[in-house]
Amino acid sequence: MILNVVLPSLLLTKGGQWLRMDPAPVLITALSLPLLYGIYDFITRKKVNLFSIIGFVSVLITGAVGLFENIPTRWIAIKEAAVPLLFGIAIYASSFTKKPLIRSLLFSPELFDVQLIENSLEEKGSRADFENVISSCTIWVVGSFLLSTVLNYVLAVWLVKSPSGTPEFNAEIGKMTALSWPVIALPTTAVMMVALMKLMKGIESATGHPLDDVLHPEVREKMAAKDAALEKKRAEKAAVEESS
Repeated sequence: MILNVVLPSLLLTKGGQWLRMDPAPVLITALSLPLLYGIYDFITRKKVNLFSIIGFVSVLITGAVGLFENIPTRWIAIKEAAVPLLFGIAIYASSFTKKPLIRSLLFSPELFDVQLIENSLEEKGSRADFENVISSCTIWVVGSFLLSTVLNYVLAVWLVKSPSGTPEFNAEIGKMTALSWPVIALPTTAVMMVALMKLMKGIESATGHPLDDVLHPEVREKMAAKDAALEKKRAEKAAVEESS
């Protein structure tokens, strides 16, 4: 949040005054933060990530429009809409391959005990039911990106009106970046959570295991530790109230 939203927004809106720099270096500095973070994340994960590539192209387009004058600012709106649209298309297209992206986004080995789930599906013969759940979740996730596409375009058209290469343009980009979290991220995250809940219920139904059993062991340990801490806190509070 700090590197991708907060600092770029502050630099774009106030960087010219704080750093006493022209619009071009301010824009480059602001855009370099999410770009460098994306590169760092790409290196540490050591995987070819389609989303990282699309994000990199997105930053390049924003920088190109901002650094050159007399480029129609509608390209910002088109770019803002194109990025989540590409995500949605990539997720939907991958659902017809052996490695659908929805499994990386929701059915993740960091969250679920994938091996246990796979074994249970084979034992119960409920593989088809599970795949139907995955297909339904894919539609929900693609829908979240389509929603983001519309919201991104509307937000960009509404806010970005000044010519590129000007301080006003940078300020508008900064405001758009800041508003993108409540206006875009929250609704799309809510849709993603609906998809995750549907997946969890589908896993329970297809495997016959309660949710606690199909979560990754580390996740279960963290949840148990959190519950124990809450129970301890309640006990301490009850003891204090009783003594008083």
